[in-house]
Amino acid sequence: MISIGILIFSQVEELDFVGPFEVLSYVNKIQPESTKVQLVAETLAPVCAFNGMKIIPDVTLQDCPPLDILIIPGGKGRLSAMKNLAIKEFILRQARTAHFIASVCTGAFLLAEAGLLTGKKATTYHTAFQELDSYSVQVIKSKVVRDGKIITSGGVSSGLELGFYLLKEVLSPNISQEVANEIEYEIDVNTL
Repeated sequence: MISIGILIFSQVEELDFVGPFEVLSYVNKIQPESTKVQLVAETLAPVCAFNGMKIIPDVTLQDCPPLDILIIPGGKGRLSAMKNLAIKEFILRQARTAHFIASVCTGAFLLAEAGLLTGKKATTYHTAFQELDSYSVQVIKSKVVRDGKIITSGGVSSGLELGFYLLKEVLSPNISQEVANEIEYEIDVNTL
């Protein structure tokens, strides 16, 4: 079973984390016990997202076991989260052993603050390209960009493509396509 953690924090953009959560959880309806997706936060207290959704985390930063995949969403709350030492330490701890560290939208800035994007190719929300470039990142305009074990995805809805890309990499292109068909989302696994 592939262990996946999605970081959440105050003012996180809902679709940034719900999109990949849906894709990476849905696979279990097709191939049972393929993934275990958990929401990770600083505490177990409910987190209020940008548009008002309240989310109850599954595990704290401190208690989260080593993950196969860590996903960092963005949103307005990233401005505080990227300066949070506990979050930065958590990302760096997971980066040592995870197969993939990924971001959605402006979640890329949490990776940049942790030093994980320096000299790498990455993407983010289109209006934040110049800001990301200031971190010595080679910014690419694309839905999904991979550089080694770091995978970044563009703005908001690009988290869906990130989910399909991850399924293609850790399970198979056929499974990724089947999940897309089931949730009625058009993808071309050959171009992911």
